[in-house]
Amino acid sequence: MSDPRQTRLDPFPLKDRSGLFGRLLKRGRRGAASQVAGPIVPAGSIAGRSLTIVVAIMSFLACLTLGAVTLVRDASLDWQSDITREITIQVRPVEGVDTAGEAQKAIDIATAAPGVASARALADWENAKLLEPWLGSGLDMSDLPIPHLIVVELSDPEAVNLPALSARLSQEVKGASLDDHRTWTDRLKAMANATVIIGFSILALVFVATVLSVVFATRGAMSSNRDIVSVLYYVGAEAGFIAREFQRHFLLLGLKGGLLGAASACVLFAVLSFFIGRSIATPEGDQVSALFGRFAIGPTGYLGALFIAVLIALMTAVTSRLTVYRHLASIE
Repeated sequence: MSDPRQTRLDPFPLKDRSGLFGRLLKRGRRGAASQVAGPIVPAGSIAGRSLTIVVAIMSFLACLTLGAVTLVRDASLDWQSDITREITIQVRPVEGVDTAGEAQKAIDIATAAPGVASARALADWENAKLLEPWLGSGLDMSDLPIPHLIVVELSDPEAVNLPALSARLSQEVKGASLDDHRTWTDRLKAMANATVIIGFSILALVFVATVLSVVFATRGAMSSNRDIVSVLYYVGAEAGFIAREFQRHFLLLGLKGGLLGAASACVLFAVLSFFIGRSIATPEGDQVSALFGRFAIGPTGYLGALFIAVLIALMTAVTSRLTVYRHLASIE
């Protein structure tokens, strides 16, 4: 009984034996294809270049989104850390009471508390600066019954007994009240967490779009090589060998495009960090620094970009392998 593979060789008896198919026929049929020298899949095809560009663009967008999420997350952690390390004591004017003396008493009590690094009362010009957006400039602070504000810096927020400190201030200092910024901290934490969740949701959507784009681009590139797959299968190459050849080819394309996109995103963040760092003394630079720190994504962002590039490359390779097997199953 004749081998069904032998009938697949009949359409090619007159083919040029100097090319790929000639080398396959000379070296044998099933199993011999693995000995063929040189790449089977054309390395510089138009489809391959198009796929590289698509992968690079989607990798760039995914890494850009990851970097933005990393910036927001790091900035929110810095905000929360700064707020929890500072509390405010307010000493309101009371008729017949020396407000300045009561403020000094509050400073002494706060400084003696465990976990407190320092405490100081804001100067008149600092109070005027705080009220300037509402009352304008050139204020005479002596004519206004404004409270004395005392800023308390904490060396160890966990060691400070805020309820006990608040109770002592209320008992010993007339008109004193403690503000630990807990309300603002909770609001800021909720806002930061919501921003991070939204950022990760956008990252997930971008990654899904990347997956779909890579899948369609890989299938499009594979469709231009269907004849090669069919001929290799007919001349006796095993399905596993054909799939491995295409998988290796598309893995390199995906890795090249993924690394190119990730590198572009990292360079963009590095350039922005450099220019923002140079303008840190300007009002605009100070605002950006207050929101995003030094605008640096840090090691986590760069490692995440590398991970995305490798993941996209593996996804491209797996897609090409599955496409090859599906095509071979259709021509059985």
